[in-house]
Amino acid sequence: MTATRSQPSAQTLNRLKQAVGDGGYVETADEIAPFVHEWRDRYVGQTPLVLLPNTTKQIAEIVIICQDTKTPLVPQGGNTGAVAGQTPFEDGAEVVVNLQRLNKIRKIDPLNNTMTVDGGVILQTIQGAADEHDRLFPLSLGAEGSCQIGGNLATNAGGTAVLRYGNARDLVLGLEVVLADGRIWNGLTSLRKDNTGYDLKHLFMGSEGTLGIITGAVLKLFPKINTVETAFLAIPTAEAALRLLESAQALFGQDVTTFEILPRIGLDYVLKHIPDTKDPMTDQHPWYVLVEIGSTSADASLKGRLTDFLEANVKDSLVLDGVIAETGTQRTQLWRLRETLPEAQKPEGGSIKHDVSVPISSIPDFIERAGKAVAERLPGVRPVPFGHIGDGNIHYNLSQPTGMDRQAFVARWEEFNTLVHDIVVEFGGSISAEHGIGRMKAAELERYKDPVALQIMRELKRTLDPNNILNPGKVLTP
Repeated sequence: MTATRSQPSAQTLNRLKQAVGDGGYVETADEIAPFVHEWRDRYVGQTPLVLLPNTTKQIAEIVIICQDTKTPLVPQGGNTGAVAGQTPFEDGAEVVVNLQRLNKIRKIDPLNNTMTVDGGVILQTIQGAADEHDRLFPLSLGAEGSCQIGGNLATNAGGTAVLRYGNARDLVLGLEVVLADGRIWNGLTSLRKDNTGYDLKHLFMGSEGTLGIITGAVLKLFPKINTVETAFLAIPTAEAALRLLESAQALFGQDVTTFEILPRIGLDYVLKHIPDTKDPMTDQHPWYVLVEIGSTSADASLKGRLTDFLEANVKDSLVLDGVIAETGTQRTQLWRLRETLPEAQKPEGGSIKHDVSVPISSIPDFIERAGKAVAERLPGVRPVPFGHIGDGNIHYNLSQPTGMDRQAFVARWEEFNTLVHDIVVEFGGSISAEHGIGRMKAAELERYKDPVALQIMRELKRTLDPNNILNPGKVLTP
């Protein structure tokens, strides 16, 4: 934020404390620290008060006070966001509203395949509750043990099952939202067909708390996966991954749940820095894909079909080698090679990250083009492109050249963002595939977003939040 903002008055802070009662806030520096520290270490904000409401009504009361006093607030879930949308600015003018105490599962309706939850319920808790009713909630990502569903929906989270089930917005039937004036919109419908005007829930999913605070949701449940087969395959090129994906979908149809790609350098990082990991193959190969096939039936033939698929593609030279998990433990080990890759990058020094998407057919060309561009700009830079190739989402991360000063490398973040994002846009892609815009990419959104779309977004913001108290400076620049 460029404008000077004053901190909330003691009177305002006292009113907010009274709204949530004892146990509903923290205010000492040590207590506040975890709520203002962004986990990637790029941002550390300041706030005089973290509010921990446990009802939607309390959140509405907080918003009314903030509206009355023109106090900006930052809605926050599990603080796992990757673009600092959940982090207050450094001026200490904002209060943080964390939903961790708003954590009840309100209703499960197995026959309707729905679950109604508070916005602060941990994603993993939702997955477990669905499983207890022989159902599946398919949203799955690395932070699922700590991220909250309200934050997942506010950022339209992606994850590893988008290929089959879609993004977070595809998994929701209804929402409950506290608006910027304190009104509560009760849109908790469990209907799959309701053609009565604008579908308002889509305004708030992906808005990152700038239009309203998601306090409840009706989630879609799906038939439980009863048979899962997981394979880790070595391939010669990224182009081979696309051909392999096409072949898998032709054979298995919608049962292809996951199709992830990672390069050899990424696997090397994991093997070097993550304990209890091992290379599933004897030889080293340029690229790997993690493929998962899931069936809702007890399909004893699935492993045999996957084996035949692997062998046929070995003959066609699309697969160089591969393993199929024989046990649940082996499946976990294969997934660990993919899921810990971001963690394994940290010991290699500075990492400049890009969460981008391009048309699936353009992924190999994008990877090649971007690789040449960053190498020309900084010889020795180490690209680590990995991610959800089945839906076009690539995490195009750059590790610093060996021996380069970390801070000197990270200081070039914006330079390399522009370099990579220009190429993404040339391919008709997006500068944010699943992480959102937050604070980190707000200026870049101004550069790349269609001007008419930006104008509409600003008009919506002014209409729903005329005093700009909801997460100001996030998504849209001031």
